[in-house]
Amino acid sequence: MKLTTILLALTLSFFLASCGDSPDGGGPEAVDTQFFGVTGYRVGPYGPSGAPIASGYIDYLRLLNERDGGINGVPVSWEECETEYNTAKGLECYERLKTRNKNGPTAIHPMSTGITYGLIDKAPIDKIPLITLGYGRTDASDGRVFPWVFPLMTNYWSQASAIVRFIAQKEGGLSKLNGRKIVLLYHDSAYGKEPHGILEKESENLGFSLVKIPVPHPGNEQQSQWMRIKKEQPDWVILWGWGVMSGTSIKTAKKIGFPREKMVGNWWSGAEVDTLAAGPSASTGYYAASMNLSGDHFAVVKEIRKYVYETGKGDDESYIGTVLWNRGVVQAMLTAEAVRLAQTKYGATSMTGAQVRWGIENLELTQSKLDSLGFGDMVPPIKVSCENHEGPGLVRFQQWDGVKWVAASDWIVGDKQLVRTMVEESAANYAREKNLTPACLDR
Repeated sequence: MKLTTILLALTLSFFLASCGDSPDGGGPEAVDTQFFGVTGYRVGPYGPSGAPIASGYIDYLRLLNERDGGINGVPVSWEECETEYNTAKGLECYERLKTRNKNGPTAIHPMSTGITYGLIDKAPIDKIPLITLGYGRTDASDGRVFPWVFPLMTNYWSQASAIVRFIAQKEGGLSKLNGRKIVLLYHDSAYGKEPHGILEKESENLGFSLVKIPVPHPGNEQQSQWMRIKKEQPDWVILWGWGVMSGTSIKTAKKIGFPREKMVGNWWSGAEVDTLAAGPSASTGYYAASMNLSGDHFAVVKEIRKYVYETGKGDDESYIGTVLWNRGVVQAMLTAEAVRLAQTKYGATSMTGAQVRWGIENLELTQSKLDSLGFGDMVPPIKVSCENHEGPGLVRFQQWDGVKWVAASDWIVGDKQLVRTMVEESAANYAREKNLTPACLDR
């Protein structure tokens, strides 16, 4: 064994023993590592949904250390901070994590639309990129106005527009939506209000009536909302829920006799924890959007089993292959690949937040690259640019068959022109309010 290899092995062994292979982190590292600040929630009403995401994220970081020795020879470290899906606690976690390593926390996944809004003005000052995978502020898809925020893969407006097109497929075409009634049952929060504007535009353009019904946090009381739905007699219900709200919605739909085959959840209402909470039979026929597929047949999942779980270092084996655990794995992969790309420009050492920001903005994962990483068709190919911090904007739909999720569509794209126009108009308004000059960084 070469001396450099021995030294790397000793460094990595010391690092793993001291702090890196623990969600608690153990304090700032004495060795040079790529430090990941992990914000999430494993407790509270949203804990059952947040825990598998955090576990998948950390399991992938462990895979990088155990299989590869880190990212291009740079060991990976991390510290997890519990937000309880609370904005104030999320901001506290951000302030804590940004001080835990000389290069900062690589990139922060706020894991909450409310926390994201609270960090948007902080990120440019601290030079810490925010990755808001399928949540957060949708107009941040315009990187000329929001250079430090990345709603990667697909955003809320793309998802809402794709849901309308999925419903249209089931009805026989877009023209068949004219005269239909769709209820949006939504979490009464910033997150739940994100799709309002685009669904109103789609309603005007396609001729369906839209009824918006809020559900107060946390969403475990919905009797009055479903009585109103029964009175409205909609053709479809779009469920924009999260945590306990989603399972309660599905269960209450069955109780009042609303067909689950006429319900489409968004991707935060489309996990096993939602359908199982409602009851597998109550959920049968229910549709949900997805930005990533579930399943443990993907090569990367098998690698995590081999290098992480079979060595006794996994987080929670019961989550493996579920929708949300896979999503956490995807989040970590996108962040790690941004680091890897940044290293090609700045050198194979630990990257700063500014360097990682460049890596995210120039990220391109082709199908061939996804295959080599072991992800296959778990997610679609993605290409990011300054003008487009979202990526492809593709959505896939799954249906609960009583036991598991099964594919109900190919990748669907919504009205891309409508989404882009709304993103640019909203981002331009933000720029005027903040007296910003839209520009691209680090070309």
